[in-house]
Amino acid sequence: MVDRKPSLSPSKISTYLACAAKYKWTYADERGRWYMRSKSYFSFGSSLHLILERFHDSGDMGVQTVEEAAAAMDESWIEAGYANSQDMQEALGEGKRIIQSYVQQEIDRPKEAKTLFVEKLFRLDMGCFDLIGRMDRVDEYPDGSLEIVDYKTQRKGVSDEDVKVDLAMGCYQLLLRAAYPDRQIRATINSLSTNERGTGSFSDAEAADFRNDLQQLGNSILNRDYEGMAPVFRADLCPHCDFLRLCRSHDDFNEPPSTAQESS
Repeated sequence: MVDRKPSLSPSKISTYLACAAKYKWTYADERGRWYMRSKSYFSFGSSLHLILERFHDSGDMGVQTVEEAAAAMDESWIEAGYANSQDMQEALGEGKRIIQSYVQQEIDRPKEAKTLFVEKLFRLDMGCFDLIGRMDRVDEYPDGSLEIVDYKTQRKGVSDEDVKVDLAMGCYQLLLRAAYPDRQIRATINSLSTNERGTGSFSDAEAADFRNDLQQLGNSILNRDYEGMAPVFRADLCPHCDFLRLCRSHDDFNEPPSTAQESS
C-alpha cells in the first residue's frame, strides 16, 4: 500500500503562519487533540454554511424561501461552544437575521449565473504535498467565466484589496485554474453580516508567483522539526489559546508572569 502524500489546506497554512506551535498541536502532534475546545464562532459559521449550501443546491428543495431558511436554521443549529443559553439564543437570532436577509436578496436579484458546485473539495498536486480546498460555491456565467464565492459570517466589511491578499482566495483560484485552465476565474468574498462583497482575480504571472511561494511555504511547514521547536509567546494569541498549558511545559517558553497568573 502506497502512502498518500500529505495535504495542506488554507486553514492549515493560516494556522501555521499565525503560530507554528498551534499548528503543531492541531495537526502534527496528537496530544493536542485532548486540549481542543468547541468554539462558538465555528458553530455559528458552520450553522449558516449548512443553510447556504442547501439554498444554493439545486437538488435540495427544502430551503427555497425566507421562511424555509429560518425553519432550517432552527433544525440545523449547532449549539456547541457557547458560554450559556442566552448567548446561544442571541447568536441564533443574529444567524436567522443574516440568513433571511441573504435569501431575500438572492430571490430578488436577477439571475446572471448558475451555480455549478456547493461545498466542493478540490485537490492540486504541488509536488511534495497536495493543496486541498473546499469552496463554498462556484458560479458559472454566460461568457463561461467562473466565480468562487466565499461566505464570511462574522466579518465586518470587505474590499477588493482584501480579496487580493487573502490566502484562502489565492489557494482557491489556483485550485479552480488547474481544474478549468481554459476559463477566466475570479474570487469573491461575501460579508454576510454587512451585505458587502469584494472581488479579485489573478493574472497568469500573479498565479505563478503565488504558486511558487506556496510551494516553498508548504515545504517549510511539512519539513519543520516540531519536536525540537521552542514555542514563542504571543500576547495577542496565547492567553486564550487551547494549547497554552502544553506550551507552558516547554522550558524555553518565555511567558510573562502576569499573563501566567491571569490565565491560570
